Amino acid sequence: MAKKDKSEYIIQAVDHALDLLEQFHEDVDELGVTELSKRLKLHKNNVFRLLATLESRGYIEQNRVTENYRLGLKTLELGQTFIKQMGLLRQSRPVLEWLVKECNETAYVAILKEQSIVYLDVVETDLTVRVVPRVGSRLPAYCTAAGKVQIAYMPDEELDAFFPTKELKPYTPNTITDRDVLRKHLKEVAEQGYAIDNEELDLGVRCAGAPIRDYTRRIIGAVSLSGPSMRFTDERMAKELIPLITQAADEISMKLGYHK
Repeated sequence: MAKKDKSEYIIQAVDHALDLLEQFHEDVDELGVTELSKRLKLHKNNVFRLLATLESRGYIEQNRVTENYRLGLKTLELGQTFIKQMGLLRQSRPVLEWLVKECNETAYVAILKEQSIVYLDVVETDLTVRVVPRVGSRLPAYCTAAGKVQIAYMPDEELDAFFPTKELKPYTPNTITDRDVLRKHLKEVAEQGYAIDNEELDLGVRCAGAPIRDYTRRIIGAVSLSGPSMRFTDERMAKELIPLITQAADEISMKLGYHK
């Protein structure tokens, strides 16, 4: 008995749903039912039913202001799972080890998840005074170096949706709590290509972070160094730590297929 070709097992409704998801790429972040109907060559009723199904599972969400649709958080979670399992951790580990050998400070790799960052991996310093590793825990993106360097490239409207309240929770006297002030600060971060946490989450702790990009040029994570403020002086940050962190981020990015 001849073996059937896999194309004979394709479920049309699933195929259409995947076609719909694939319409959101590069600069196309939102689409309406009419535009999707044209692109997919499907009746509007069919498109709406596909959208409703995907929205119910979190793969699509509707912008209540424009009434257009965009990718939901579930797609982000799937992408992050792929990165975690297939690329980012495997490629970043040797770079983190190199980074710690160069400066003997604790190095992390982190991803963005909703309004927080999650540290996926850490290589610790052997110095007695160190920052306690937080692998797996969620930390606010707006007052961490690894978080700020990932949200710095968001457009203003996306950033407003990311932080719906104008005032943000203060963790220390140095936390930037005003969204407009934060937006201005993030523009500087984007221009310089790295971020500094100046005791904004924990007093006595400073961090430096740089973005990790993949082959699509999207930011998929960050690499950061963290340590006590007495060792993370402005002079050392400028001369040693920031050049190292940006070099490490570039190396991981290139391993993931990114080219400047």
